[in-house]
Amino acid sequence: MSDNPSFVLRKVEDVAYENRPIPEIKDDEVLVAVKKTGICGSDVHYLVAGRIGQFVVEKPMVLGHESAGVVTKVGPKVKNLKVGDRVAMEPGATCRVCDDCKRGRYELCPEIIFAATPPYDGTLARYYPIPADLCYKLPDNLTLEDGAMMEPLSVAVHAVANIGQLRANQSVVVFGAGPVGLLCMAVARALGASRVVAVDIVPSRLEFARRYAATETYAPPRLEQGEARLAYSERNARAMMQQLGIEERGPAGVDLVVEASGAEVSIQTGIHIAKHGGTFIQLGMGQAEVTIPVTTLLVKEINFKGSFRYGPGDYQLAIALVSQGKVDLKPLVTHRFSFDQAIQAFQTTRAGKSEDGKPVIKAVISGPDVSPDDLL
Repeated sequence: MSDNPSFVLRKVEDVAYENRPIPEIKDDEVLVAVKKTGICGSDVHYLVAGRIGQFVVEKPMVLGHESAGVVTKVGPKVKNLKVGDRVAMEPGATCRVCDDCKRGRYELCPEIIFAATPPYDGTLARYYPIPADLCYKLPDNLTLEDGAMMEPLSVAVHAVANIGQLRANQSVVVFGAGPVGLLCMAVARALGASRVVAVDIVPSRLEFARRYAATETYAPPRLEQGEARLAYSERNARAMMQQLGIEERGPAGVDLVVEASGAEVSIQTGIHIAKHGGTFIQLGMGQAEVTIPVTTLLVKEINFKGSFRYGPGDYQLAIALVSQGKVDLKPLVTHRFSFDQAIQAFQTTRAGKSEDGKPVIKAVISGPDVSPDDLL
């Protein structure tokens, strides 16, 4: 049976709708009718460049991985789900037997099958097969649109709560006020951060961040003509510390820096402003190679860590934060599209704004035969 319309990336700048066979499921899997899917920057990057690092699109691939839907079929070994359950979908199935899986760091599994990461198909289709334990039932007070947003929220939970180990009354600086950066700010506030500073070069993003979750904002100065990047970052850090009253040590220091832009100068500046013994989390993906002030990193004994996707407990905490009213996802969804408007949705996300000039934070595509106005 092939009633499974899918949005497929054929090659760079070439997408099309294909009617693919309905997937078969394994004994421990469920078949989910996908109802809502958010567009991630990685989806756009594959469309534009055809690759991210070593992951190269070499054959047609269904896009999408930020999804939620309704269970339509259940494998015989599945005990925790039934047909009709509304679920958020964690889109990375791991091997379960490697050292990383066994030590509770399954996001590092070398055999992970991650949706819309070559060569594996994504979730922008009518149906998607997925291991049952990677589906999380949504409380009645959450919509399926909320469910789709659990994927980027779990990225933020992983960075701030899991890798960053944020504690109540600590101070946080987040570089980059895009969707994931904003969600990092929201998680920090929800977990009791005393101070959350948003840093970005776009004034409208800073204005939104202040209304949404940041306690303060900072707009970096421009790079001067002929100025070296490391020199600029030192100057930027000094200006930021002076403007915001940030100290290198003590209660006025920055406990946690989350770099969610990938920009080299933001990484450099973040190392300079982190307190002695503080933590720096690299979350944003930018250039493959950057220059950092490594001596500063060393003498300040900064805990410099990478954060990649999400791991055990991250989806559960994300759902709990939203269902308890501690994180509000609704202001982040700025644009909604039907399934047959997927091309327009990607064009809008890529442009950063719709034709009416409204800036994009997060665009959500509904499943086939689902109205964008129905949040489900």
